[in-house]
Amino acid sequence: MPTVFRSATTADLPAIIALLMDDQLGKLREDLGTPLNPVYLAAFEAIERDPNQLLVVADMAGEVVGSLQLTFIPGLSRLGMWRGQIEAVRVASSQRGSGVGKAMIRWAIEECRRRGCGLVQLTTDKRRIEAHRFYDGLGFKASHEGMKLAL
Repeated sequence: MPTVFRSATTADLPAIIALLMDDQLGKLREDLGTPLNPVYLAAFEAIERDPNQLLVVADMAGEVVGSLQLTFIPGLSRLGMWRGQIEAVRVASSQRGSGVGKAMIRWAIEECRRRGCGLVQLTTDKRRIEAHRFYDGLGFKASHEGMKLAL
């Protein structure tokens, strides 16, 4: 069954939030209550308005089985090079190991290339050891130390 990568719609939000919650870290940070928490719709609308943001779902026969967000970042360094930032990568637990995640990341890399990016970057939580192996296998290198400050 082919997987289609497409821009997310508001109808996809419950499925995307469910994917974000489908791991030990996400369970602690997300809210899949009904009705859907309005902060998610506000965030979706902000993403949709920004031409440098792309929220993508992996759709298999009408079911959302994966999601990620791409941010296209202009910069002065590296001769004004654009970067693609991949965030919030999730694959349904039922599809892990099936190749959907690999295909989704490869699609994201090609979309970054198509938009003129010279580099694709991402961060992954230090506790996500399997994700580290996954990204290593796709050619990503842990060349920088990421840091965050919660506000």
